[in-house]
Amino acid sequence: MIRVLVADDEPLIRAGIRMILTSADDIEVVAEAGDGREAVLRAADTGVDVALLDIRMPVMDGLTALAELRRAAPRVRALILTTFGERENVLRALGHGSAGFLLKDSAPDELIHAVRAAAAGNAYLSPTATRHVVDTLAAPGATARAEQARHRIDGLTAREREVLALLGEGLSNADTGRRLHMSEATIKTYVSRILTKLDVDNRVQAALLARDAGLHPDAV
Repeated sequence: MIRVLVADDEPLIRAGIRMILTSADDIEVVAEAGDGREAVLRAADTGVDVALLDIRMPVMDGLTALAELRRAAPRVRALILTTFGERENVLRALGHGSAGFLLKDSAPDELIHAVRAAAAGNAYLSPTATRHVVDTLAAPGATARAEQARHRIDGLTAREREVLALLGEGLSNADTGRRLHMSEATIKTYVSRILTKLDVDNRVQAALLARDAGLHPDAV
């Protein structure tokens, strides 16, 4: 069972999210919070697997709470859920180690899928968030980022580069294993090693590095 915390300052929004998530037989909402500070405390105390954090909350906003949560309960996977899809928020969320970013007007099935993906150690970006990331990669400064990214992946082995390339395409550990004819457990070990070598917090940040470096499955 996936244990979830929902943090939003509007009770009706929390109730709606709870209703959607609990319609899935493998998800349980075990805690709620009305502000970012409470979210960090509740997540640490209740041992949740996934925390859904709104960006605009009193006392402490969702992005600050995300950074605090990384320190207080690093095993908790955090998803940013908001009505605000500006590029800056997406990039800040990813920079703080979010497992994903989706908008409140997302379809119920998308919300459930995102929680399952986060709990499984995968990353999830809504289509809107993905467009923001792609736009940023093409923005001024992309050349410098590409050079830095290529330098950072130089220390990876050939097999690690293959795994990273598929991670950059958004493949899960299971799908990556099938592509490379390896077990899911072995791929998980490779991913953990890659995150350590690249000094990144999660799969999303590693995937962005792969994209910045121009790493593609057919080119490794």
